Amino acid sequence: MSSNSFAYNEQSGGGEAAELGQEATSTISSSGAFGLFSSDWKKNEDLKQMLESNKDSAKLDAMKRIVGMIAKGKNASELFPAVVKNVASKNIEIKKLVYVYLVRYAEEQQDLALLSISTFQRALKDPNQLIRASALRVLSSIRVPIIVPIMMLAIKEASADLSPYVRKNAAHAIQKLYSLDPEQKEMLIEVIEKLLKDKSTLVAGSVVMAFEEVCPDRIDLIHRNYRKLCNLLVDVEEWGQVVIIHMLTRYARTQFVSPWREDDGLEDNEKNFYDSEDEEKEKSNKKRPYTMDPDHRLLIRNTKPLLQSRNAAVVMAVAQLYWHISPKSEAGVISKSLVRLLRSNREVQYIVLQNIATMSIQRKGMFEPYLKSFYVRSTDPTMIKTLKLEILTNLANEANISTLLREFQTYVKSQDKQFAAATIQTIGRCATSITEVTDTCLNGLVCLLSNRDEIVVAESVVVIKKLLQMQPAQHGEIIKHMAKLLDSITVPVARASILWLIGENCERVPKIAPDVLRKTAKSFTNEDDLVKLQILNLGAKLYLTNSKQTKLLTQYILNLGKYDQNYDIRDRTRFIRQLIVPNEKSGALSKYAKKIFLAQKPAPLLESPFKDRDHFQLGTLSHTLNIKASGYLELSNWPEVAPDPSVRNVEVIESAKEWTPVGKTKKEIPAKKFYSESEEEDEEEEEEEESSDSSSDSESGSGSGSGDTGSSSEDSSEDSSSGQESETGSEAAMECGRASQRSSQTKRKSDSEDGEKKNEKSKASESSSAESSSMGESSSGSESASESDGEPAPRKVTQAKERKPQQERHPPPKDVFLLDLDDFNSTSTPVALPPPALSPSLVADLEGLNLSASSSVINVSTPVFVPTKTHELLHRMSGKGLAAQYCFPRQPCIFGDKMVSVQITLNNTSDRKIENIHIGEKKLPVGMQMHVFHPIDSLEPERSVTVSVGIDFCDSTQTACFQLCTKDDCFNVNIQPPVGELLLPVAMSEKDFKKERGTLTGMNETSATIIAAPQNFTPSMILQKVVNVANLGAVPSGQDNVHRFAAKTVHSGSLMLVTVELKEGSTAQLIINTEKTLIGSVLLRELKPVLSQG
Repeated sequence: MSSNSFAYNEQSGGGEAAELGQEATSTISSSGAFGLFSSDWKKNEDLKQMLESNKDSAKLDAMKRIVGMIAKGKNASELFPAVVKNVASKNIEIKKLVYVYLVRYAEEQQDLALLSISTFQRALKDPNQLIRASALRVLSSIRVPIIVPIMMLAIKEASADLSPYVRKNAAHAIQKLYSLDPEQKEMLIEVIEKLLKDKSTLVAGSVVMAFEEVCPDRIDLIHRNYRKLCNLLVDVEEWGQVVIIHMLTRYARTQFVSPWREDDGLEDNEKNFYDSEDEEKEKSNKKRPYTMDPDHRLLIRNTKPLLQSRNAAVVMAVAQLYWHISPKSEAGVISKSLVRLLRSNREVQYIVLQNIATMSIQRKGMFEPYLKSFYVRSTDPTMIKTLKLEILTNLANEANISTLLREFQTYVKSQDKQFAAATIQTIGRCATSITEVTDTCLNGLVCLLSNRDEIVVAESVVVIKKLLQMQPAQHGEIIKHMAKLLDSITVPVARASILWLIGENCERVPKIAPDVLRKTAKSFTNEDDLVKLQILNLGAKLYLTNSKQTKLLTQYILNLGKYDQNYDIRDRTRFIRQLIVPNEKSGALSKYAKKIFLAQKPAPLLESPFKDRDHFQLGTLSHTLNIKASGYLELSNWPEVAPDPSVRNVEVIESAKEWTPVGKTKKEIPAKKFYSESEEEDEEEEEEEESSDSSSDSESGSGSGSGDTGSSSEDSSEDSSSGQESETGSEAAMECGRASQRSSQTKRKSDSEDGEKKNEKSKASESSSAESSSMGESSSGSESASESDGEPAPRKVTQAKERKPQQERHPPPKDVFLLDLDDFNSTSTPVALPPPALSPSLVADLEGLNLSASSSVINVSTPVFVPTKTHELLHRMSGKGLAAQYCFPRQPCIFGDKMVSVQITLNNTSDRKIENIHIGEKKLPVGMQMHVFHPIDSLEPERSVTVSVGIDFCDSTQTACFQLCTKDDCFNVNIQPPVGELLLPVAMSEKDFKKERGTLTGMNETSATIIAAPQNFTPSMILQKVVNVANLGAVPSGQDNVHRFAAKTVHSGSLMLVTVELKEGSTAQLIINTEKTLIGSVLLRELKPVLSQG
């Protein structure tokens, strides 16, 4: 929408409009009595004349003033005939404002609006999307049944419009048409089904709202669009987010099994523990642990970022979703966001506190860390204070009750008497729920009986009465003290409570009770009806227990009650007289009078008023009012067995077909099976990351299901910055790849005199680093589909480059002496074959020559996965404009067999040229060596360069400290390697693996037990997690439940054998065999949490 649609444009024809206004208002003084938006009838006459003018500038000025009147809440309906005439104006600005006016008044002036219906129909085909949308809005605002067919046709056409804004208005019109004519439901459902497939975030919220209004029970329409809605959720407008989240909450309750089932299962097992018949069922239950549906996890994961929304309604919607459908262990994340909302205005606070009050009854632990956030402030209104008190009561336990009671003491002194009374009730509830402080609370309440404020005293009496019902025998003194207060207390409820207490305990206070009856008999006629009833009850109880002293008093009171004005009191009097005073007419009940009146009464149960609200969905009007409101849709119970999840897979299959031909799977089929398997798994990993990261992209929304098998593993890294990290990581990997080519070429030119030996090594490393960069690009997971489709072309170029140096270096006979003839023949014959794995294998053979006997079975292989993560070496602020990052390319180092290759990217972020960048003083631990890069003469502003260094870490994670220097400054930096980067992957058979592992037992073996969900123990997931942590090679395994990985340390060449053995249920054994026990234990410590997490 253009920015000046509703703005006041004073320059366009203002002079002409003023002239016209002067002609129409010549009789009005120009003293300023009539303002711009004056509702005087003469001013409206002026507007009518301006609207009938031939000049567009006058009409535009009139429409601006009319819309201004509407904005100020003034009635402009009498101008409807004059405005509707301009609906066919050719001026777009006028037409927009006319439609704004018509949307407001079309429903009130239906007859006049119908006259222009043909104009609205023409406007539906206007080139301007705003006009088309406005025409549809006006048309749907005319509430006349006769135009229903026209509206239906307009909605159908608008639903196929190219503009998402028009399609959004079509979704809004669906609800209006349905309320006008519910018989159109079936046709409207077809339009809703079509709009639900829309990939625009602008339409999503509106069409889901239409779905909720028209056909909320048609869950089948959501199946195919479920994953798309989950992925688009972050980018939908806030109003749409609330609607979609509430709909998806209901959907999840019908399509997924309860994530709380494990607890229920345990309870059932406990019940059936002693039943021999159910032992088999118990075992079968244990064998089937709960596993969360990937689509269930997708919804929970994609709504979590919305907890940081600035809109309170969105945060509340996500909170109720987590409360109703997430595992209980994960629901705690919402507490911090809800507490944050307490800084909003009082209306938001009221709703949020109501929901927290309901939650805190069932799960206290969620809000206990934020206890102080619920302390009452003096500026809070009474409704907020009461709710905070309710929450504090729910959160009270033995640990914090002393702090809360001190807080309550302050609240009792509040000037807000209603709040003070509520505080006393709260103290009473705390006393009943926490037995350790019952006596303390009771003593405190007794002290309040001497308070000057009558309301505080009255409420204290009522609460004490309830507490004494629980253990009356121990508190005779309190009852006596309360009897003395009867003379001073005037509040009816408090007087009635004291009389009831004395009546119940009349045998414990035999001297005081008759005297109390005597005093109240005097004032019987002046008492409140509630007090009179209790006086009658007291008289009856004393008549039965102490008739000598109270017989006449009771008869006197019964005579007074017989002629009382209140019907209830007269009725009670007759009932008591017949029951306790024996006469000829007395029935059989009089024998049991004492049992009836002095029966043991059950102690009152002080419960939260929010206890019965949990059956309403949180955040709804029904929950706030505690009554089922009109239009409320109840949450269904979890299904016992989950419906077929394949109904949501329709779009996923299409996206999988698109991805199949992309990447290196086809290219690497001629290579060994070992490589092709790992690459396929990389390809799967790529799809998973692609679908989870690009939630705003509609294609990834439909295709994200392909990565759902690994969704639980992605849940641990769902930071808001994960998308940015993956982007920067992929860019850094590309930079590392390009720079390694440049550096290796520079190295060859500068070191050409070193002979053919080094030249050959640099060529081999060049091709392998090129391959690693291409692998980095494809596995980063943050590139778009179009870029991924374009990958094969550069890969072909890379392969051509690889074949060329191989052919060039094959003919010279002097290269043969580098290798054993037996080994050389096996690798040199297929030189002309295309697979890119050949070049790194030559380097691997060169590196593995020192393995002597073991080299025939244990060869260094290409890395299964190259992480794109970069580490900061020097921050631009610390480096005075020079920034540096480093990464580990997982390639054999060209500078030495025992060195780890490290690529450093130098970036000039300043506005001046940085000269003579080099490595200065090295502060390395004993034995550690470092091969530095050649000095860089100059680095232009906003330019970067990547260089390679080699570091021999001596198979340890010690830090390599050195100085990164420029012409003017030196900066202290350090590189610390992860333990997984001190390894080189090796290829070996299963037989060789078992043989080597047999020699590395006892102290050379470390192991740990891992517990995780079964979906995290799929082969692809285990491979992905292990190689992400450490540079290991996969070993073929003949057993489905055993996964083996092998590597050797870079410095000493010691073998590192990793075994993941899956056990029954959801456990696995992680075993590491190596001579380097220190590295083995560190690697075990890093692998264990990664494999355990979901």
